[in-house]
Amino acid sequence: MRFDEKLFSYVLEASKEFENGFDGNPVVPTAEAIANLKQFDEPTPTTSTPAMDVIKMLHEVGTPAATLSRSGRFFGFVVGGSLPVAHASSWMTTTWDQNCGLAMLGYANAMFEEVSAKWILDMLDLPADSGMGFVTGATMAGFTALSSARQKICKDFGYDLRKSGLRNAPEIRIIASEDIHTTNVAALNYMGFGRDEIEFTPVDEEGRIIVDQMPELGPNCIVIIQAGNINSGAFDDFKAICAKAKAVGAWVHVDGAFGGWIKVSKARGHFGDGMELADSWSIDCHKWLNVPYDSAISICRDRNAMMEAFAINASYLESDGDRMPNNFTPELSRRARGIDVWAALKHLGKDGFGKMIDRTCDHATWFAGALSKIGFTIMNDVVINQVVFCLVDNDDARLARIMERVASGGRAWFGPTTWHGRSVYRMSISSHETTQADLDVALQAIKDAMD
Repeated sequence: MRFDEKLFSYVLEASKEFENGFDGNPVVPTAEAIANLKQFDEPTPTTSTPAMDVIKMLHEVGTPAATLSRSGRFFGFVVGGSLPVAHASSWMTTTWDQNCGLAMLGYANAMFEEVSAKWILDMLDLPADSGMGFVTGATMAGFTALSSARQKICKDFGYDLRKSGLRNAPEIRIIASEDIHTTNVAALNYMGFGRDEIEFTPVDEEGRIIVDQMPELGPNCIVIIQAGNINSGAFDDFKAICAKAKAVGAWVHVDGAFGGWIKVSKARGHFGDGMELADSWSIDCHKWLNVPYDSAISICRDRNAMMEAFAINASYLESDGDRMPNNFTPELSRRARGIDVWAALKHLGKDGFGKMIDRTCDHATWFAGALSKIGFTIMNDVVINQVVFCLVDNDDARLARIMERVASGGRAWFGPTTWHGRSVYRMSISSHETTQADLDVALQAIKDAMD
């Protein structure tokens, strides 16, 4: 029989065991569990191994070494969990095993992308006719949008980039915040721009671009701004920057990896006011939307710019609809990421999604207040889900010792960061799993670790 019921029953039980262990297992795997991974480093297999034996080894050796980034007590990076509905849809997507590059290889996949795109543009108050590509993560989302921007600028200068290449292309200037996330620099590197070519703009104490100190702009400029600073959670002044750019025909891109979703929040949606004035946006779906990896979206106001940058033409590639999925991403063969996004949005609805965002932000506000009562200084304005903290006595070495004890204790994990030139710690609450009980456990872990 084609379906191996015994094998998949085992996988189901193993998955239940993993998820039911969130409260009792260490958030970061033990040294022993990590060392045991060496068991996978075997000579190249020459004979077959029963499928059940393969999966049992994966679970028995691999699961203990898994970082519980999906749990409610992982605060070190801006990563979400997986909503049960999105987790289930991901299993279904894998079962279908269809390439989402072409509609003819999966008509339902193409429809899920089209519907998800329509819903997202509506939720975020972005132009309804914008182009949207479903990609792997923030880096590729930025790469896709910024490549589309370059395509459009070159075309406006009368230059065919895809035909004539970069050597004689018009000069393009990149303007970005001094505190821009490194994934944007990586995306620009992939496009052929060096770090020294980026014109970095000074920022204020929260990491926001100081608009008055931006360089003169022109029609050959791409300006990269932020919806949610990776440390402070602060938002750039979208209205002022977009007005300055639009006056001279510059392109504005919003890195909204996690903060771009803020428009869905009823309580904090105002932080995203003016975001809709930009030309492109990049947003992760495995952060606040809480869908499984890998999933992000790249959006461009000028959908034709995306299609001109990425459309692939070949004699065997049929065009059977207005929106061919491969026209909006750098990939032709890819999994149907739009299905998990559709499932999460259908399940939560705009109101439910907004409440989930506000809940994580409320948790951050509460935890910041609790930390300030036990000897910590909160170094940022806690406007969304990010908290940057140090000790009141500014003893960074002692802070590192405390947080290392917290990590080794396994009850919670906070990530180190650099803020205002200092090595401090950051808390990011992005998972739908986080509850007040998780916060209480994490806070107690810090108290117990203080010397």
